[in-house]
Amino acid sequence: MLTLQNLHAGYGKVQVLHGISMDVPKGKVVTLIGSNGAGKTTTMRAISGMIVPTQGEISLNGQRIDGLESYTIAKRGLAHSPEGRRVFATMTVTDNLILGAFPRLTGSRPKGDVAGDLDRAMDLFPRLKERRTQLAGTLSGGEQQMLAMARAVMLNPEVVLLDEPSMGLAPILVEEVFRIIERLKSEGVTMLLVEQFAAAALNVADYGYVLENGRISVHGEASKLKNDPAVKAAYLGGGH
Repeated sequence: MLTLQNLHAGYGKVQVLHGISMDVPKGKVVTLIGSNGAGKTTTMRAISGMIVPTQGEISLNGQRIDGLESYTIAKRGLAHSPEGRRVFATMTVTDNLILGAFPRLTGSRPKGDVAGDLDRAMDLFPRLKERRTQLAGTLSGGEQQMLAMARAVMLNPEVVLLDEPSMGLAPILVEEVFRIIERLKSEGVTMLLVEQFAAAALNVADYGYVLENGRISVHGEASKLKNDPAVKAAYLGGGH
């Protein structure tokens, strides 16, 4: 579904990623964990076209997308819920969601049942349903995160990138975000998840990669990574 091969990327002369390779199979949740500065968000930005890789390949459904503009990659079916939410503050919740379906409305992606998917998004995120006419900028941080996730799903994407969905949220909202990820997983949504709470990410994921200094240090089934002594010591509080 989504494949990275020998990916190098960075900012200007500063190289952040040094040849990483990953695979996100259809219908699976793959998580990328690592410390701050390891290159997780850079990976997501390279995949979605926000930065151009300096070397390597990124493929979606067997077609290369590296070097394409972000809007072209979205048309191919990749949705990105970015770190920091980035909702359209002066637009209503409903308009933000409809904007997520924009490529479907313009014919660059299969249209399908946009109205039905809007209702589904509201059911999936009940807080948004209550605030559907409210300006996005007036929502709480947790509500804005839910809106960013729901907006990504409105693309009816092949793959969803979730970059730090729990960042800055209260524990009760973190639990709610992961319940939503579990539900999306049960519906067969393919996801690549970057998450600061490594234990929660590995609990919901099928497979995991550990990124250290721009390189993949270890990878494997999420259930096995949770019990890997080095992973437990570095990212899971020593297993406590």
